Amino acid sequence: MEDFIRKLPKVELHLHIEGSLEPELMFTLAERNNISLPYASVEEARNAYQFTDLQSFLDIYYQGANVLQTKQDFFDLTWAYLLRCQEDNVIHTEIFFDPQTHTQRGIPFATVVAGISDALEKAEKELGISSLLIMCFLRHLSEQDAFDTLEQAKPHLDKIVAVGLDSSELGHPPEKFSRVFSASRQLGLRCVAHAGEEGPPANIRSAIDDLHVERIDHGVKCASDRKLVDELARMKMPLTVCPLSNIKLCVFSSMEQHNFLYLLKKGVCVTINSDDPAFFGGYMTDNFLAVHKALNLTRPQLVQCTMNAIEACFLNQKNKKNLLKIVESYY
Repeated sequence: MEDFIRKLPKVELHLHIEGSLEPELMFTLAERNNISLPYASVEEARNAYQFTDLQSFLDIYYQGANVLQTKQDFFDLTWAYLLRCQEDNVIHTEIFFDPQTHTQRGIPFATVVAGISDALEKAEKELGISSLLIMCFLRHLSEQDAFDTLEQAKPHLDKIVAVGLDSSELGHPPEKFSRVFSASRQLGLRCVAHAGEEGPPANIRSAIDDLHVERIDHGVKCASDRKLVDELARMKMPLTVCPLSNIKLCVFSSMEQHNFLYLLKKGVCVTINSDDPAFFGGYMTDNFLAVHKALNLTRPQLVQCTMNAIEACFLNQKNKKNLLKIVESYY
């Protein structure tokens, strides 16, 4: 079964590129850019990746992002992740990036997008991995800051397919950003949002009703509202679930307690993703293996996870069919 999972074609829909910054690359970039780190070694940095909740993770996450300064840095970060995709047989990925994390440090928006995009284009040509780019607004910042970010994005919309909403969920409900999401849709951008990770089911409803999202990122708190679970299944609303992340951030006490299989059996369009793999202990194959080991997913259920992700992705129908053929030829 482990061999089956490793070779299974996968599609990732919930990946923060800044969260793929491994300690080794962090040290390389820090040295390149003459930035001092609060860690004496790679091992010390990895040992510091201990979190009790979302906020304790974010504090370290934003600190690590400081080493990202140049177009080459963003290229190297993205390329390292894409090589992991090749290793895990990820055939399509839709990547989040947080422009405000960088523009607040004086890094131009164009620098961030150019470095990431160059790596994505190279991966399509050399690795055969297709990809799309999603710009996230940081929900702990103001609505006006999000509008300013959307304005900066306008010259680069040929490289961005959607907007998302991430960072601290508690105290920052989706409706805070309803107007900027409306403005984004008017520009032709698709919409997704983090909801129901640490926040209540009401945040999932708000993301759907107020932000008009096409996917819910995380969404696992929906299980405490059975009516909502039924609605999500009926709507075919995808949930981009991140199993290892949920355990690392104490959303569930153990993988055996995770509700992924329950949601899958209820007909919800759940998908498996890695979120911030450098911090949470695993990329795509690691997440698939962890879910299977704890919840004993069958081969058809594991394949369904990839099928769900293909259905939920933002590629056109022709390209979706091409991905489905790859999966069907494997299975």
